[in-house]
Amino acid sequence: MKVKMDETNKAIIRQLRDGRKPFSAIAEELSITENTVRARVNKLIEEGVLEISGLVNPEVIPGLQVVMMGVKLKTLDLERKAKEFSSLRGIISASVVTGRYDLIVHLVLSEEEGLSLLDFFKTELDKISEISEVETFVVYQSHNLRIPYIL
Repeated sequence: MKVKMDETNKAIIRQLRDGRKPFSAIAEELSITENTVRARVNKLIEEGVLEISGLVNPEVIPGLQVVMMGVKLKTLDLERKAKEFSSLRGIISASVVTGRYDLIVHLVLSEEEGLSLLDFFKTELDKISEISEVETFVVYQSHNLRIPYIL
């Protein structure tokens, strides 16, 4: 279900780039009441539009490695396959895309946590059938990339 976004909701979400910013400060900056901010944030969360979470810079945590994978499949049931990928250890997201791949998958790895790229291929990726091709892209350096710490 698509949710219509008005300017107030957009402004509140922009203010929540710092997810710890108090509703009172957001209300003051936007010249609306704190109750309005609270009600709108709660509604956006309930509707699945907004999730407030902590994200980390993977470059400053020793041992973390971000990898993107392009995946070609032997099936056209792309949504089902994306959901299957999403359930694997280390997966941040799996997206159905256009172009040369069917899915783009983002994952986080850490040998300290027992999940290297080789471990992922042997213990996790092996659980998925109907894969015809996988190409990995190891992120060596990024700008503004923040990820959930899921390991």
